[in-house]
Amino acid sequence: MKFIRNIYDWMGKKAHSPYGLVWLCILFFIESSFFIIPIDPLLILFCVEHRKRAFFFATLATISSVVGGVFGYMIGYLLWDTVGVKLVNLFISQETFQVAVNRYTLYQSWAVLIGALTPIPYKAVTISAGFCKLPLIPFIAYSIIGRGARFYLLAGAIYVWGVHIKGFIDKYFNYLVVVFTLIVILSCLALKG
Repeated sequence: MKFIRNIYDWMGKKAHSPYGLVWLCILFFIESSFFIIPIDPLLILFCVEHRKRAFFFATLATISSVVGGVFGYMIGYLLWDTVGVKLVNLFISQETFQVAVNRYTLYQSWAVLIGALTPIPYKAVTISAGFCKLPLIPFIAYSIIGRGARFYLLAGAIYVWGVHIKGFIDKYFNYLVVVFTLIVILSCLALKG
């Protein structure tokens, strides 16, 4: 837990650094396109440290995440055979991927909306959408709605209960890390199974 706590503290320092917003955007971009990192704690940190700017941070997170999602979409669309299949196989099984392809075919952009809201690794959603050649404009629109709803709800909660949330995070940090990690792992295992 000390390693995770060090990362949390490092991110907390970034929230006050001159390049904090750049870090926020970069990390949200890479999370949604090709790399697993826990993003919600980062947004929480920035919002807690600068509560009055919570919705601004949610806006940056949404834009960066959607741009990263378009990058992930392009990986699936253009680079499936060389890069996309390897990234998807890290997160879900081939059987689950085939189910996702069938769901995308049936429900198209609604699948993107649901994937953007849930703890399913978003990069698996974006790469799969590119592979399935979903129309790009609806993909972007549903990504904005899904990611925006998720991030704005988080920012709104912190805006309303910010002081209490910071104390809660500091007091129960180790437990929160375990719970958050379990949610991500269980989501991935559910997709693999």
